[in-house]
Amino acid sequence: MSANTVVDPPKKRFYRQRAHTNPIADHCFDYPVKPDEMDWTKLYPDYDSNGDKKVELLDVGCGYGGLLVTLASVFPDKLSLGMEIRVKVCDYVQDRIKSLRSEFPDEYNRIACIRSNAMKYLPNYFSKGQLSKIFFLFPDPHFKKTKHKWRIISKSLLADYAFLLRVGGIAYFATDVEQLYTWMDNHFKEHPLFTQLTADEISSDPIFAKLFDCSEEGKKVTRAGGKKFVAAFKRIEDPFLG
Repeated sequence: MSANTVVDPPKKRFYRQRAHTNPIADHCFDYPVKPDEMDWTKLYPDYDSNGDKKVELLDVGCGYGGLLVTLASVFPDKLSLGMEIRVKVCDYVQDRIKSLRSEFPDEYNRIACIRSNAMKYLPNYFSKGQLSKIFFLFPDPHFKKTKHKWRIISKSLLADYAFLLRVGGIAYFATDVEQLYTWMDNHFKEHPLFTQLTADEISSDPIFAKLFDCSEEGKKVTRAGGKKFVAAFKRIEDPFLG
């Protein structure tokens, strides 16, 4: 394929897959033993392995890539990564990025998508304090009480997110399920390393308002006339240190 060849956008109907996946099941994944062993040059065309620029923005369960595309325009100087557990959905996002890169050279070289399980392998990809933003948009609510342990926000997982987020970094979440919103909101409020953004901080945040409709799930809720619940929490200094 020549440098000027435009790749057709992927058609979503060919990438359909069940919306729900058991995140605790033993899926087959390739993942680095530690962050230093991850070869990011395979994902980002202009990645400098000898430079100091690393992935900063992480979309957990990126779905069909709507947020990733938005991040490319809002934060064009930062590297963004989508992590998706479903095979066909991840394939779609990767093909979507290829198409965008062919049509708009240099505009989408800093977004990428990999298939992995964020509940298990985040520390294999990212080092302490590496991330500045992490997103959880419309995650699976896992309504049954016996499956609450599958939810992407929990006490144990918040410890991982706090480890990977730098001080001042922000975790965002959105859902159309009020019960799940309350669950996530309470977990963040109870964690000593997170504090909710103030109204002034939200109003000056360039990405917060876009979280309502940038994803496919968000757009679906809008079409159905449903409610959306969005919040953001900042990583703070450990109050028990010093």
